[in-house]
Amino acid sequence: MIEQLTRRLVLSAPAALWAGAAFAQQKEPFRFGALMPTTGPEAGYGLDFVKTYEMAVKDINDKGGVAGRPLEMIVLDTQAKPELAISGANKLIDVDKVAVVITAWSSVVKAVAPIANRTSVLELNMGANSPDIAHLGDYVYTVFPLAEVDVTALAKYTREKLGKSRAAVLYINNDTGIGGAKIYRDVFTAAGGQIVAFEAYDPKATDFTGVLLKARVGNPDVVHIHGLSELPQVIAQMRQLGMPQQITSYSAGYNPKLLAQLGAAAEGLIVTSLAPTAGTNPNVAKLLDLWKQVGRAPNGLPYLQYAWDSTVVVADLFAWVDKNKLPVTGENMRKALLEIKTFDLPMTGKLVVTNDHRVDKPVYLYVVKNGQFTLLDTIA
Repeated sequence: MIEQLTRRLVLSAPAALWAGAAFAQQKEPFRFGALMPTTGPEAGYGLDFVKTYEMAVKDINDKGGVAGRPLEMIVLDTQAKPELAISGANKLIDVDKVAVVITAWSSVVKAVAPIANRTSVLELNMGANSPDIAHLGDYVYTVFPLAEVDVTALAKYTREKLGKSRAAVLYINNDTGIGGAKIYRDVFTAAGGQIVAFEAYDPKATDFTGVLLKARVGNPDVVHIHGLSELPQVIAQMRQLGMPQQITSYSAGYNPKLLAQLGAAAEGLIVTSLAPTAGTNPNVAKLLDLWKQVGRAPNGLPYLQYAWDSTVVVADLFAWVDKNKLPVTGENMRKALLEIKTFDLPMTGKLVVTNDHRVDKPVYLYVVKNGQFTLLDTIA
């Protein structure tokens, strides 16, 4: 089954080489793995992650590759399911012999972690935010800020700047929702607010009436929803029940598809982003131009910026290992990560990797106004 879900993206053929130049001879590529949902409920994000990886790999190869060698990515479909992620990780490591694997979705990151640690293969999280990711072992690092960053900023802002005093927290009952919801609850409470409902819903649910009615009974003045692809359905049903409260969510809510699905029901929604916009970073505008060639707006642009930059990080690790004449192993890729530490990345800016397996970034808060995401505030 896993073989059928493999996409081997070899973007190093002559057609992909930079104009007016070519590799002196076709050398063995530097290969890395990516475990992404390309089918299933989360494929809307996963396919766009993969497309952005393709763009980044091509960009690197068009500029000469890594130390004169092409970069190659091998993608396996996880459907965002831990069991498929485990099978995929074993194939990437045992068969494809990769030294580094990029992952996303908290349950996937956690499922792959024991394999990465046991085999000494570097695992890089580029989009999951569970705070537990910082404690998964020596070979698991993140290039994406965990929930302590944006959810903390959002909860404080909601309480201190917006003056909300009574919050209901609804969350998907999995690794993504549980950790983020707890952080929002604890930070909002510490800031003097009251949590009047703290309710989980099943990841396979389609009817959210029960948890919404429990939230309504608490008479909140803000409802924080920590979910995934089901977020538009939760919001739509909340409005259908006549609940007019302010809604907040984290970066999963920063998605143009959500606006298209919800229409007027999305007005006033506040979401977070952990990446700069095209207005402040011209490289993001270039990424959007590439997506215009695809023919549509991308899903979850801030995540795609991290997808691009995680590819650049991997290329930098390969370059360091090659420069130091070391074999390409997970141990040496981890050594490269900790030796380089600071990366100047094109789409998200400066990244500093620390020994506590966390990274920090500014938080951008957006509010839906007149059917568009509008910058509300920036929190350093």
